[in-house]
Amino acid sequence: MLQQKLILKCFCYWIITQLHTSNGKQINNNNPNPKPCDPSSCGEIRNISYPFRLNTDLKHCGHPKYELSCENNTTSLYLNSQKYLVKVINYHNYTIRLTDAAVQNGDNCSFPKHSLSGSDFVGSGYTYSIKRYDRKSPAITWPMTFVSYPYDPVVNNSQYPHVLDTSHCSDSKYSYVKLGALNGSYVMDLCRIDLMVMTSLNMKSDALSNLSQVHSCLVYGFELSWFIVLCAFILTTCLGLRILIGLPSLFVLLIIKFRKRHLSLFSTIEAFLQSNTSLTTIRYSYSDIRKMTRGFREKLGEGGCGSVYKGKLRSGHDVAVKLLNKTRANGQEFINEVATIGRIHHVNVVKLVGYCAERSKRALVYDFMPNGSLEKYLFSNGTSNWLSLARKFEIAVGVARGIEYLHIGCNIQILHFDIKPHNILLDDNFTPKISDFGLAKSYSTENTTVTLTAVRGTIGYVAPELMNRSIGRVSYKADVYSFGMLLMEMLGLNRGARHNDNKSSQYFPYWIYDHLNEGNDIEIGNADKNDYDNDDDDDDNARKMRRKMTIVGLWCIQMSPTDRPSMSEVLKMLHGEIENLQIPPQPS
Repeated sequence: MLQQKLILKCFCYWIITQLHTSNGKQINNNNPNPKPCDPSSCGEIRNISYPFRLNTDLKHCGHPKYELSCENNTTSLYLNSQKYLVKVINYHNYTIRLTDAAVQNGDNCSFPKHSLSGSDFVGSGYTYSIKRYDRKSPAITWPMTFVSYPYDPVVNNSQYPHVLDTSHCSDSKYSYVKLGALNGSYVMDLCRIDLMVMTSLNMKSDALSNLSQVHSCLVYGFELSWFIVLCAFILTTCLGLRILIGLPSLFVLLIIKFRKRHLSLFSTIEAFLQSNTSLTTIRYSYSDIRKMTRGFREKLGEGGCGSVYKGKLRSGHDVAVKLLNKTRANGQEFINEVATIGRIHHVNVVKLVGYCAERSKRALVYDFMPNGSLEKYLFSNGTSNWLSLARKFEIAVGVARGIEYLHIGCNIQILHFDIKPHNILLDDNFTPKISDFGLAKSYSTENTTVTLTAVRGTIGYVAPELMNRSIGRVSYKADVYSFGMLLMEMLGLNRGARHNDNKSSQYFPYWIYDHLNEGNDIEIGNADKNDYDNDDDDDDNARKMRRKMTIVGLWCIQMSPTDRPSMSEVLKMLHGEIENLQIPPQPS
């Protein structure tokens, strides 16, 4: 392992040296003889050269991803669209030291304005790394977490030794700070994690005794390495060096491929979780999971993803602990669940309390839903699990609100791709909570369509464009289709279609469309017979409610995505008058 790392380091060093000493000359079909590049300067930063360049330098004098700005004789760059000041560029160890532009030297009350963590430098397309040479190297920067407390700061407590006196800082609200990784036991009740930043100042955690020492860490800033990132770019895209590197390049690529094959996926998940989720969810050890479930004593259920157990936190709060099996624990679905549901808060989305990621053990801790999933109320033959039509309507509206929030209520667009009764949980008041974000995908709110490499969802609820791309482009309308099928399932209409012997091969939207237009109306269309066991559901309002849910559902399950409404429009229809609803055109 050490020999492979040394070979990779030496080879990449040779390539970068060749580029650095060639005055930035690059083979360019449009400009085979570019002008030589002299080192640039800006303020205290001297000898700015490859891969860096100022935005006023010639384009070929540096890599486009490493462009710097010179503003008021101060060198700066932008990470995640936020401004950071350049303190030092070290070409000997391939690191650059940065500090948040909001941090002022000499002003202990100046704090960073934006969070930044190791997860911002993990994944494809990243420009820097928090590791010096490869992912196995020790980190060169460490997280600092600022936690606020709504009352007087906690003092004389060995668990919270790093209390900051910020009473003289009018804009500051931080009560204490944690240097290094944050675990759930550190965050007490009523505390809120407000900011996570990074520092490379070699200071022990117990040395942070006052605000001045903490501020010195912020002023010093944090280091990032461009070594392994630039090497990967050169080895894969630098066509001008292909002849020069020849067989050595192939040799290095084989080493990298060998290393990637043997990299543990557990390490990848670990790196992601340590830096990406401590701001919003609590990390538990496997020992904590065993304690809160009392040794996995009370099993709530079991499915393809693993087993679910009832647990209790030390505060007395009931939780549901999903212990993932090896298939789900090792995959992207675990990361999706934590990264997606751990960042959002809505009354109709299940709350992720925390997670466990310890060696091969993976667990997710949710708020406990005493009434279970909607599925048991729709497919049970007993009367104990019966739901009135009015209750079903309230649940449908709640689910619609939750999906609308996922689509337009966040700073990102979240597509669930698996809306179905099993993934709708009910609390003690039967308030619906959307759960299981293992198949979810996040996109920019500006994206109207998305790209998928495989079909996602459950048969019967999957939008047709996910099965056949010629039908239309995949978008948030896929969740709208699944919601429409959920409405039909809640009314029992889908089951009626499946059990209709005369038309068993008929496409379901055609079947329900014919029922509406033949004058049969939905209440005699093989809907769930439980809806007729209650006298309150047999009045005119109940018939209007059933018809409204059916018409809205039929709009949602239109074959073409462009014919389906948005979830905001769905909510307007559910809250509107039945007389204003039109039966959609027959699916074509």
